[in-house]
Amino acid sequence: MKNQTYPTDLTNRQWNCIKDLIPPAKTGGRPRTVDPRQVINAIFYVLVGGIPWRMLPKDYPTWKTVYHYFRMWRDDGTWRRIHDTLRAAVRRRAGRHKHPTAGCLDSQSVKSTQIPGVRGHDSGKKVTGRTRHILVDTMGLLMIVVVTAASVSDPAGARVLFSRLGGAGKKLRRIGVDGTYRGKLVDWVLIQCGIILQPVVRSDDMKGFVVLPRRWVVERTFAWLTQCRRLCREYEVLPASSEAMIYLAMTRLMVRRLAA
Repeated sequence: MKNQTYPTDLTNRQWNCIKDLIPPAKTGGRPRTVDPRQVINAIFYVLVGGIPWRMLPKDYPTWKTVYHYFRMWRDDGTWRRIHDTLRAAVRRRAGRHKHPTAGCLDSQSVKSTQIPGVRGHDSGKKVTGRTRHILVDTMGLLMIVVVTAASVSDPAGARVLFSRLGGAGKKLRRIGVDGTYRGKLVDWVLIQCGIILQPVVRSDDMKGFVVLPRRWVVERTFAWLTQCRRLCREYEVLPASSEAMIYLAMTRLMVRRLAA
């Protein structure tokens, strides 16, 4: 297969940004025969095209091989490590510290297909499916995502998110949120994480569409995600797979920026 057979394939410059982050083949046993670059190209093809794994073109490795690597690197945290490394590189290129001090938190409810797995009904948005809780920095780059059933409230999803944040948020001091996150959650986050949640709400005297400070940043990130057809709906059986796909979507965005 030649490079750039499909528009979603990595260019040489993009591959150079990511190749050193790919885990090496395990020692012992059967040697690795598949090209990791082709595996990632195939995953991006599924992600952007929104196709089932079984419909991968014959130019790529077999769908079972591609899915095996996707699942293996999902479970061992490889996708998030690659994503976090690239986010730090993008921030440094923009003249910022690799660890942000401010961010924005929001959620997005997405309809699910007729797949088994976790799902629920969001009565506020009238959506049956899952909710994506994401925290982004002031550049709109993803810091962490948690996928839950749509029936899970925003404050409950935020608690799960902050419990998984880890070292990525060690310098975070202030996060912009909407009015849904007010109440006991503000005190809980301050005590547990030392982070101030700053509600940004629409005043009663505002009329028509108004861009709210900080809030637009996370909304733009949701728009970036839905450029990948696989993320327009919930097609994954496991929430962990949905989270991995979101990290991959942002990885693809950042690789393209770094190689530009």
